[in-house]
Formats: sequence, structure tokens, C-alpha cells
Amino acid sequence: TACRKDGSSFPCLLDLSEAKGSGLICGFIRDLTNQKASEAALIENNRSLEENQNVMSGILDAAFHALFVINDKCIIQMVNEKACEVFGWKKEEFIGRNVNMIMPPEIAAHHDQYMKQYIETGIKKMMGTQREVTAQRKDGTTFPCSLGISEPGQSGLFCGFIRDLTQEKARESEIIAKQVAAEKLSTELRENQGIIMGILDAAFHALFVIDENCIIQMVNKKSCEVFGWTKEEFVGSNINIIMPAHVAEKHDQYMKNYLETGMKKMIGTQRELIACRKDGSTFPCVLGLSETEKAGMICGFIRDLTKDKAAQAAVLAKNAELQIQQNLIMSILDASFDGLFVIDEHCTIQMVNTRSCEVFGWTKEEFIGQNINMIMPPAIGEVHDGFMKNYLKTG
Repeated sequence: TACRKDGSSFPCLLDLSEAKGSGLICGFIRDLTNQKASEAALIENNRSLEENQNVMSGILDAAFHALFVINDKCIIQMVNEKACEVFGWKKEEFIGRNVNMIMPPEIAAHHDQYMKQYIETGIKKMMGTQREVTAQRKDGTTFPCSLGISEPGQSGLFCGFIRDLTQEKARESEIIAKQVAAEKLSTELRENQGIIMGILDAAFHALFVIDENCIIQMVNKKSCEVFGWTKEEFVGSNINIIMPAHVAEKHDQYMKNYLETGMKKMIGTQRELIACRKDGSTFPCVLGLSETEKAGMICGFIRDLTKDKAAQAAVLAKNAELQIQQNLIMSILDASFDGLFVIDEHCTIQMVNTRSCEVFGWTKEEFIGQNINMIMPPAIGEVHDGFMKNYLKTG
């Protein structure tokens, strides 16, 4: 955990390394706040196929990651709002164009051939997997991303979720990442519903849709994978089956209060909480809730934070160990009989020990950030930077 100037704190990932031959320690800090962000979307399981279509499309448009649906000719059939946000094109600019428009030229040139080989041979090199690739925005800039591809049913369409890895690559670690929303698939609503359900089953996080009585109406495959129940066991059960007992016993009342007052304490927000699996074990997760177009239907995305928490704990432990080592080394240096100075290539003081302060009269705070020539007679101090420059050039 790190602390800002205003006193607020935030979770972060710290990576330390020693600058070879310099005696300096380099630290990269990545803010993990956004990685706590969860996913939310809208979906509805209504007898009316048209209402179901609207609910599911709403869920896709609320997803955290970019979504593309293409046909066997690599032509884009659907994108969501996140795709537009990430890549810079409008939905109208995407639809009807080859999906290689989001690829760097060296990849785009071969993509249609890859698809043709898959259609002809049925050999699935990418299908059903996730792979790190490079994508290209409208402005020509590229970024690393995670691509997950699936083939919903026998629709002849292919669904790809793209998660921007820029922040993770900038300092190594997580997403955020964000999902996508859909626009249109086929003219037949029943076929559309099947395709969209296939897309939801390809999502990275667990999905639940409940009614105003807290009864589960829909889940995706990830929900079953994360919690251990089958879809048949989920549907028709109260959503409190995935909650610890002390939360489950109060949940129906929370929903009742929301329906009576309209006060949205959780709707439209993301919150970290504890969930419970079928085997009784619990795990930390982030929950994002939204209300579908049909009143009383609530959609929730759940992201398992177990690995994030473990990684965070490991980082904190490592940081504590490094701090102890640093304090020990500093104590040894401060006990030295001689003054110690550590400077960078610009001759700026990065570290001094207590003996330096005693010998020269400045405090550590006054030393740090100053040029080392402050401790030299003027005749030497004015040429010292030149000596350093020559050393760095010639060795």
C-alpha cells in the first residue's frame, strides 16, 4: 500500500531492481486501484425474445473489454461501445470492414489466410484460447492486448474479446481492462439469443441475472466454473447461495428496501466483498451491479480476486523484507567512520550517511538533490561536472 501527499492510500505493485554498476536501486510502482474495478452488464431472461435480445445486448455494452464479432470472411458484424472507446473508430466505421483494420500491417497481411486455413481444415490454433497479441488503434498507435476467441454454436460467426494490457505491460500486471458491448448479430431473434449467450459464456468473469425476488434467472459458464454449481442448480435458486451465511440472511431485505425506496446503494457501483462456493469455501471478489432495461432485473459481474490478493500479499511481504534490508544497510553505512556520498550520472546527490552530515555540516535533506560540487572548493567544483561527462563518454 502506498500513500499520497493528501494522506490517502492506494494499493500498488512495487518492483525493485539494482541499476547495474551504479549502486542505485530502481523502483517501478504501478497503481492497482483500477484492477479492483469489476465488471457490470445488463441481461434479461424474458419470455419475449425481443426483450431478451435487448437485455443481452445491454450486458455486452456494459462489459469491461472490447468485443468483436466477425463472419468467416473476417468482416466485422458487431462491436460494442468499449471497442469504439479502445480503438477510436465509431460502430458505423467498424461494421462491414475487415477485422484486420485493428492489426499492425505485418499481422493484417496474413490474417485472412489464417481464417481461410481454419475454415478449410478445422484445425483450431487460436479458437477457445487466450493469447497476447498487438492491436492497432485508428490513430496508428499500437498496444499489447489479450485476445480470447470462441465460435458460438454453428452460427458461422466468431467472437473475440480484447483486453488492453497497456497498464500491465507498463509496469507488469493487470487490466484493466474493459469489456465491450454488442450491436447486432442476425435477423432472427432466437438465433441472436443463442449467439449472444455463446458470447457471454466466453466472458472472462462470472455473470448472474436475478429478478426482484432475488431468484437467479441466468448465469454463464464462468459462474459455474468459479462457484461449482451447474446452470440447472443455479437457475431458480436464490442468489444468496453464493454468499456467506451472515450476508445471505439479510440480502432479501436489502433487495426489498431497494425496490421500495429506489435508493441505489449498490446499483451502478463496484464493491469488494466475499463470495461462497458450493463446497463452502470463500474467496475475495469484486462485484459490479447494473439494472437491466426491464425493471426489477439486476445483472451482476463477479471477478475472483484470489490471485490478485495473493500477488499483493507477496509484494507486500517482499517490500517489507527489502525495507528491513535497506534499513540494515543504512544503519551500517551510518555507523561508518567516513562520510559516504552516492551520486547519479548528473552529479546529483542521491544518498549520504550520518557521518557526511557530521563532517560537512549539512543535513541529509539539504544534501539530497544537490550537486556534489557543493562540498568542493569553487576551483574544483566548477569543472567537476565536466570530469564526470568525460568519464561517462570515455569510460
